Amino acid sequence: MNAARPAAPGLSVHQVLLCGALIVTLSMGIRHGFGFWLQPIITERGWTRETFSFALAIQNIAWGVAGPIAGMLADRFGAWKVLIGGGIAYALGLLAMALATDPLGFTLGAGVLIGLAQSGSTYAVIYGVLGRTVSPEKRSWAFGVAAAAGSFGQFVMIPLETWLISHLGWQTALFLLAGTALLIVPLALGIRERHTVAASTGHQSIGQALKEAFGYRSFQLLMLGYFVCGFQVVFIGVHLPSYLKDHGLGIEVSTGALMLIGLFNIFGTYTAGMLGQRFPKRYLLSAIYGLRAVAIAIFIAAPLTPLSVYVFAAVIGFLWLSTVPPTNAVVAQIFGAQHLSMLGGFVFFSHQIGSFLGVWLGGKLYDTTGSYDVVWWLAIALGVMAMLANLPVRETAIRRGVQPA
Repeated sequence: MNAARPAAPGLSVHQVLLCGALIVTLSMGIRHGFGFWLQPIITERGWTRETFSFALAIQNIAWGVAGPIAGMLADRFGAWKVLIGGGIAYALGLLAMALATDPLGFTLGAGVLIGLAQSGSTYAVIYGVLGRTVSPEKRSWAFGVAAAAGSFGQFVMIPLETWLISHLGWQTALFLLAGTALLIVPLALGIRERHTVAASTGHQSIGQALKEAFGYRSFQLLMLGYFVCGFQVVFIGVHLPSYLKDHGLGIEVSTGALMLIGLFNIFGTYTAGMLGQRFPKRYLLSAIYGLRAVAIAIFIAAPLTPLSVYVFAAVIGFLWLSTVPPTNAVVAQIFGAQHLSMLGGFVFFSHQIGSFLGVWLGGKLYDTTGSYDVVWWLAIALGVMAMLANLPVRETAIRRGVQPA
């Protein structure tokens, strides 16, 4: 029922993997460094941490809201068109982020526009093409490769962005990143599908697909787990540099920590994709969330030193986006590839609700209590919840009445 067929004549798996990986490298690599703009922007503009955090929270929620729509458009009209729009919107959002002089303008640029851009230039759109191009038994591996590319982007872009900020200033750095984001446009042409998905992979309508997915308990549990993933990684990614600075550790420690997260994330996501082909993905996801909770608890309980930061970064980096390949592979395994970008977008929407709360509460509770302690403990509790939620997930293909022989 879920057998994959080539997305288009001449569109090879390696071509899709290469172009898709490079797009994710750029889109995810740029966003992972946003935490380094917090201090210079609020200092120059005279804003609070909550102002900056709220803009990035809106970015995450806009990404989540637009994700299913971008997925629908990609599934129906072709991912390459959505990716081109995403690349252009990304560049415009970075320009607006650099030029905004009031919180509203900053929120519209860094929040709404970049959030919309990310919905059309990241995992859900790329995974839809991969799901239609790669055979089912290799999907988990392919998703792992694409996720690892996003991790590689973080490893490469973090030191580049900190260098640009320190040597050229935060505003010029954003101008240069805007030009870099435009590279997504030519790369999108490399995964151009030559006919619509609906014409080649089935006849299930969008309404039928949504009713089926949202009425299926395993889909609901996957969404719950992804909510926790978003809360944890975005809180850490945005607020870790400021948390370390508050405790007297220099910018070099923050840079090194985020680089290590990106480096070990490469190995973690690829390993998760490989393990997803061999073991039940629900157990893999439960283990990842449980280990995250343990890693965070040890980190905040241990004395804070550069060494403890680097060890934590390596461990949490290995677990960082390792949820992405098995989660999306389970969705494809249950529902097939026809509406994969759309369904992946809805799962990711729950991720972005968690991201919104993680980044916003980080700034809000810091301004209220003067520390990040409450948010760290929330991240631990949510990790335990996600560990338990993934255990009953059913991974078998859903039965849709009588199937043809």
